[in-house]
Amino acid sequence: MNNIRNFCIVAHIDHGKSTLSDRLLEFTGTVSKREMKEQILDQMDLERERGITIKLQPVRMDYSFKIQNSKFEIPDSKFILNLIDTPGHVDFTYEVSRSLAACEGAVLLVDATQGVQAQTIANLYLALEQGLTIIPVINKIDLAGAEIEKTKEEIIRITGCKKEEIVEVSGKTGQGVEDLLQVVIDRVPAPKIEDKKPLRALIFDSNYDEYRGVVAYIRVVDGRIAPGMDVKMLGTGRVSEVLETGYFKPKMQKSNNLETGEIGYVVTGVKNISKLRVGDTIAENKTDAIALPGYKNVRPMVYAGIFPKDGSNYAELREAMDKLKLSDASLDFEPERSEALGVGFRAGFLGLLHLEIITERIKREFDIDLMVTAPSVAYEVHKTNGEKIIIKSPQELPDPSQRAEVLEPWVTADIVAPKEFMGNIMQLVAARRGEYKNTEYIGDEKLGGRVILHYEMPLASVVTDFYDKLKSTSSGYASLNYELAGQRKAEIDRLDILVAESPVEALSTIVYHDTAYSDARRVVDKLKDVLPRQMFEVKIQAILNYRTEMKGGGKIVASNRIPPMKKDVTAKLYGGDVTRKRKLLEKQKKGKRKMKEMGVGRVDIPPEAFTAILKKD
Repeated sequence: MNNIRNFCIVAHIDHGKSTLSDRLLEFTGTVSKREMKEQILDQMDLERERGITIKLQPVRMDYSFKIQNSKFEIPDSKFILNLIDTPGHVDFTYEVSRSLAACEGAVLLVDATQGVQAQTIANLYLALEQGLTIIPVINKIDLAGAEIEKTKEEIIRITGCKKEEIVEVSGKTGQGVEDLLQVVIDRVPAPKIEDKKPLRALIFDSNYDEYRGVVAYIRVVDGRIAPGMDVKMLGTGRVSEVLETGYFKPKMQKSNNLETGEIGYVVTGVKNISKLRVGDTIAENKTDAIALPGYKNVRPMVYAGIFPKDGSNYAELREAMDKLKLSDASLDFEPERSEALGVGFRAGFLGLLHLEIITERIKREFDIDLMVTAPSVAYEVHKTNGEKIIIKSPQELPDPSQRAEVLEPWVTADIVAPKEFMGNIMQLVAARRGEYKNTEYIGDEKLGGRVILHYEMPLASVVTDFYDKLKSTSSGYASLNYELAGQRKAEIDRLDILVAESPVEALSTIVYHDTAYSDARRVVDKLKDVLPRQMFEVKIQAILNYRTEMKGGGKIVASNRIPPMKKDVTAKLYGGDVTRKRKLLEKQKKGKRKMKEMGVGRVDIPPEAFTAILKKD
């Protein structure tokens, strides 16, 4: 057990975690050159297409090396290195936190061309909270634009490490990879072992197999687990027999057992997804083992309605959501019914990218066409009768006469950017109701220092298109990280959209009272450009506090129209009295009126409409 090293790689998005993981697998001989491909640990096609890591992925590397002057007792030169590759986007921070709980060390990776970014700092704090050994590493040193000395100064400023402790590597060429492996073996401590302790294993991730049921990814904390053992999930109370154990190379490979400190998988044959949860503890049945701490409950940032386009697919959608929940513990959902959209789910996500990934996975992996409503944050409403409710959709917002007070979530936002973009960024944040707190400087001023701007902002201002605007304002150099920081009073209204005089629930949003008119005008103008033209005129209306049960109500604050497509019914005429033309035109008008009366005048809303109304420009 002294030769086991459990570590993960954490970094900001696009700093080269997956590429460095490829080189580690290649260098240790875990994957042959014939089987090697880029982003080998990214299992989903979606990850490869976007070039980002979405799911954490463990892998076991066997490495032979004899280290000198080590502070640990190492009896021989064979090592087991358990690596967990983690995502870098702020929406997948929960994946990172679960990975850290299964390790003793973390490689903090920083791109030499970009320097320390917001998520770099956030991941560093997560690792320090877990008490992990931090190994600072500079990646992409082979690039012409690499600023190694400047990046070292920034790393020293945030970690307090010594300059000689920073490892320089190139994930692309493999330069410095052997040195990194030596440093991991030298600095990362081996797992702690206590003799005669009963089995306890932490489930840090899981997956569903159609034939074998739930496959749990575990870190064995105490004891050993082997096929044939009767085990119990301490959180749910489910008892089952272990059918198979093994580890990742990176594909699943069977083993006779998993010992203390090892990372691998266990198959129990459990088919009921709710009986095996991420964060639960596996213990041997009929023992008095105490459950491990597990993970804190994650709180969704944004909510959106997910409905099947074909109502008969509701059962399939529920099954798909359950399976995704198994592999993504940060996903939260509950049933919802809409008069316009039918039955579906009100789902909670950690951000817009998380929402986009989940909906795309449902479409690809389960072949279900979806209708997704405009996302919103959760508000706390204190009603005049003293009742307190949490609203997760615009339709749940009570009438203004019933609201005593509304509280909205705020976040602390950290923006890392070159100092020359400070003015532009401050203007952007001020326009989104942000409150400035303070500024920190990182790096040497002579080497072109950068700043960390600390703000407090409404969550609703961050989760729409703020990140895209921030990148545009800073020429792509700024990065963002945010965390919930309580609630504040808000003056809000519900904005409903009527298309062809029919309310479209999926387009309903919550807006601030003082910007309701400008927001309404922006939405109807956007929809005019996005919605397809019909054979009849389409009216687009924005109404504040519209109520279906009142058969209208509310106040129209903005409107627009899409002119009808006009077929030239008089083209076939070649003369004669003008009344002949008028007769044909009148007949055309009657036909269009009849289309509306028969309900043909309904307009299908394309997916582009939902994303268009989120953009603030």
